[in-house]
Amino acid sequence: MRAVLVIDMQQGMADRILAGRVPVNPDAPDRIAALLAGARARGLPVIHVHHDEADPQSPFRKGEPGGAAMPCAAPLSGEVVLWKHHSSAFAGSGLDAHLRSLGVTEIVVAGAVAAFCVTSTVRMASDLGYMVLLPQDALLGFDLPAHDGGQIDAATVHRVTLSLLGADFARLTTVAELAA
Repeated sequence: MRAVLVIDMQQGMADRILAGRVPVNPDAPDRIAALLAGARARGLPVIHVHHDEADPQSPFRKGEPGGAAMPCAAPLSGEVVLWKHHSSAFAGSGLDAHLRSLGVTEIVVAGAVAAFCVTSTVRMASDLGYMVLLPQDALLGFDLPAHDGGQIDAATVHRVTLSLLGADFARLTTVAELAA
């Protein structure tokens, strides 16, 4: 059985974009909304995993405005919302047990941020034996400070991230391919 997992599509991400951080996939919120609509129409389980940062200055806190779901990924009644405190959606959230209780063997992973929480989640899902489908157009990604100075642009970070994940941990796809 297939499930759709949406990671960290919280208002804090929208606030980053409104503040001028340019995402690699500006249409990702619309693609995620389409992905969710398709999954819901097919009766697939949809699971939302939100980040609850321990740092009181972080916008990603449960109960704070930045922790609320973005409109494109707002959970519907009956959809599971899990909260994580680490990068991987599997770490301490109960996600693996929930998926296994549903008989899920294949997960579609969408959300933010591609090079961080999405990457951690995809790798862990693969290690746990799930088949992972990664719609590359339903991922948010941003530029990144380089370890040796300067900045790595969002497109390069995204390209490298997808290349690594597609090489061994996930099958790269698009929302349109998943809908077909």
